[in-house]
Amino acid sequence: MGTFHVGCKAENHVDRGRSVRVAKALVDTGSEYTWIPGNKLEKIGVVREKKDLRFVMANGQIVTRNVGFAILRVGQAFTIDEVVFAEPGDQVLLGARTLEGLNLTVDSARKKLVAAGPLPVA
Repeated sequence: MGTFHVGCKAENHVDRGRSVRVAKALVDTGSEYTWIPGNKLEKIGVVREKKDLRFVMANGQIVTRNVGFAILRVGQAFTIDEVVFAEPGDQVLLGARTLEGLNLTVDSARKKLVAAGPLPVA
């Protein structure tokens, strides 16, 4: 597939006037969650709602991180999702749950996100 990065914006879900830009997030369909630097989330008042969740890294290492709620925007698409408070050294990731909420999919040939089309219903 190849890898690529996108810019996004995170907003406090209670006070949408508080937001931060993330210039470069790795699009990672293998990661369930979106990871944003914890200091950026703290800056806009995102609260650590879930403490010490365990994650398995690509190399097999188990780490614990905190999770909060934020509105995430990529271009005109937006969604609310759980976001990981990434620590120094962690990758900044745009994960599969967020991509699904944004209704965006990966165009691997052009290395970009594109509209996923109509949402399926039962």
